[in-house]
Amino acid sequence: MVHYGHSNQLRQAKAMGDYLIVGVHSDEEIAKHKGPPVFTQPERYKMVRAIKWVDEIVEGAPYVTTLETLEKYNCDFCVHGDDITLTVDGKDTYEEVKRMDRYRECKRTQGVSTTDLVGRMLLMTKAHHSNIDSSEYQQHTDNFGKEIFLSNVMSQTQGPKGHSPWTGVSQFLQTSQKIIQFASGKEPQTADTIIYVAGAFDLFHIGHVDFLETVYKQADRPYVIVGLHFDQEVNRYKGKNYPIMNVHERTLSVLACRYVSEVVIGAPYTVGKDLLDHFKVDLVCHGKTEVFPDKDGSDPYAVSSKAPIAAVIETNIIIVKCLWTVRCRECEETNLTLTHAHAYTLHNNTKMYKCIIFFLSLAPNNL
Repeated sequence: MVHYGHSNQLRQAKAMGDYLIVGVHSDEEIAKHKGPPVFTQPERYKMVRAIKWVDEIVEGAPYVTTLETLEKYNCDFCVHGDDITLTVDGKDTYEEVKRMDRYRECKRTQGVSTTDLVGRMLLMTKAHHSNIDSSEYQQHTDNFGKEIFLSNVMSQTQGPKGHSPWTGVSQFLQTSQKIIQFASGKEPQTADTIIYVAGAFDLFHIGHVDFLETVYKQADRPYVIVGLHFDQEVNRYKGKNYPIMNVHERTLSVLACRYVSEVVIGAPYTVGKDLLDHFKVDLVCHGKTEVFPDKDGSDPYAVSSKAPIAAVIETNIIIVKCLWTVRCRECEETNLTLTHAHAYTLHNNTKMYKCIIFFLSLAPNNL
C-alpha cells in the first residue's frame, strides 16, 4: 500500500538532493521478504509516479540495495526512514551501502503504517475519526473549512501522546507545519482553468490517481482543487466505520498527488453557488460513482449541473475499492501466520544499528 507516510519520506528524501529516483520492488520480492502486497506492481508503479516529489522510478528494484544498484542509476546515496528493515532471513538489507557511507536517514512518519490501516478496516472501529463535534463541523462547512481549520488542528494535536486503543500504534497528529510542507503554495493564475472535485478520497489508491489524472487533463493549464469532506459527513453517506483514514490523514494523501493544486479541508457536501464563486470555479468534475443526497435530500451537484461547468469522469474507484478490501483481508490472514515466525528474528535484532532504505517496498510490515 502507498500512504502519506511514504509520501512524507519521499518529500524528505527529495529535500536532501536534486533528483529523486524511487525503486519499487516487484510483487515477487515483496512476497518473499514481507508477504503479499495490497496493490499489484503496475498499480504501485503508477501510484509512486503520481507523488509530486518523485522524478523517476525504477521498476522491479532489488530488495537488497547494493553499491552496484546505486552506481547503475547514478545515485550519490540512498535514503530511508529510521526504522529497521530486514530480509526474510533477518539480515540488514542495507549493510553494504551503510558501510560505504552511501546512505542518509530521514524521520519515519509516526502514527501510520499499512498494518495499522488494514487493522482499522478489519476491526470496524471509529477510534481513528477526528473529534470535531456537530456544531464545529457545521461552522467549518459554512466557512468552506478554510478560515478556522488551523486553530482546530492545533487544539486537537495538544498532548504528549495519542494511541490507538486497539493496536497500540500512535495515531497521526496533524500540524499546520505538516500541511505547509505538503502544500504546493501556488495560487491560481489568470490563464488557469480552476477545476473542483469533492469526495472522501479515503485510502488514496490507484482509482483516485486515475480519476485525478483524467481531471487534470481536462484543461491545458489546470488548477485542481479537491474538496475533502469531514469524517462525520463521510460516515453519514458511507456508513460502517468509514472513512478508514481521518480528514487530517486524507488531506496529506491528496496533497501529495502531483495532479492536485489545493485542498479544501472540510468542504461542504453540497457544491453550492457560494463555493463556486469563492474559488472562481470554471469546471466541476465527479465520477460515475453513486452520488448520495445531502442531509435534506437534495442533490449536492444540483447547482453545478444547471450551469455549463459540470463534467462526469469515467472512474474505476469502486472496482479498485472492492479489490483493495479483498486483498487487505488476504494480507491480514498472511500476517497472522507470519507473526510468530518473525517474532524471534525481531527480538534478536532490536539492538541492530538502524538502517536506511532507498528502494521502498510499499507493502504491509509483517513485523
